[in-house]
Amino acid sequence: MSDVLTHGELHGATESNVILDVQDLKVHFPVYGGLLQREVGTVKAVDSVSFQVHEGETLGLVGESGCGKSTTGLAILRMLPTTSGRIVFEGVDITNYNRNQMRPIRRRIQMVYQDPFGSLDPRMTIGGIIGEPLEIHKLHGKGVERRARVMELIEMVGLRHDMIDRYPHQFSGGQRQRIGIARALAVEPRLLICDEPVSALDVSIQAQVVNLFQELQDRLGISLIFVAHDLAVVRHVSQRIAVMYLGTIVEISTRDELYANPKHPYTKALMLAIPVPNPIVEAGRRHQTIQGEVPSAERPPPGCRFHPRCPHAMPVCKEKTPKLLPEGDGMVACHLFT
Repeated sequence: MSDVLTHGELHGATESNVILDVQDLKVHFPVYGGLLQREVGTVKAVDSVSFQVHEGETLGLVGESGCGKSTTGLAILRMLPTTSGRIVFEGVDITNYNRNQMRPIRRRIQMVYQDPFGSLDPRMTIGGIIGEPLEIHKLHGKGVERRARVMELIEMVGLRHDMIDRYPHQFSGGQRQRIGIARALAVEPRLLICDEPVSALDVSIQAQVVNLFQELQDRLGISLIFVAHDLAVVRHVSQRIAVMYLGTIVEISTRDELYANPKHPYTKALMLAIPVPNPIVEAGRRHQTIQGEVPSAERPPPGCRFHPRCPHAMPVCKEKTPKLLPEGDGMVACHLFT
């Protein structure tokens, strides 16, 4: 794994190493109700999210369930309609691309899904599953040449060649996820969106899959967006981390800076919730629970969305939405730093 890039290295030099630039992205869903099923509200699943991903970098996207992490990933792939904002991939604005325009882009951006079984067709062998993207994008010829490429991908993710004619139900959860990774890598993407790729796996298997992602990144030089709610997992795989809360990003920083010196009150609370494997150290730690429940994305609180649960809330927090501004080696959206 390469050294963690500094804030200056990531944001300073040139824009040429930015592979993905998401600007003020909003994904809102209408809510219908009543006898005539009229629009009665809006769920603001993603609301003014901005970040960049650089070549060869892993950006961790973390937060509680329902905060908009997966929706952000699906919107980048244009699998969900965006309400506003811009998605710029490899210097091209793809925000309003239609299905036909997105086909060549989807060869460059692939997704690894959370459910390693539900994302695989049970009627197809793994050779067919991994080879299907090659057929769709007309890559690596046909017959023997294509089968050789599938064999190469199977070996790349740590499976045996003789597994090529087996079906998904004949594999364990970890092996199925490896098949999903091989399928995503088949078309040689430059950006991989990993949507909670280890959350459905046993803890013992999670480490193996995380290590596989790191090995593949070192070997292929691809960029990753690693979506997760487990901060301990994200720490091992990411170089920078963006923390989401209720559809917004509250803090972005390098991995080491975020874990050593979290700034946003929500990030601090998440860090204190990570268990320490040493029972003596864990017993003496100060624990901080976040009070209250996550507000509804249909009716988010005014001002800072975290203020109803924040121990440091001030009057301005209830009135004015904080902007994501540079602070130290990262960026934070909090009135404590303005």
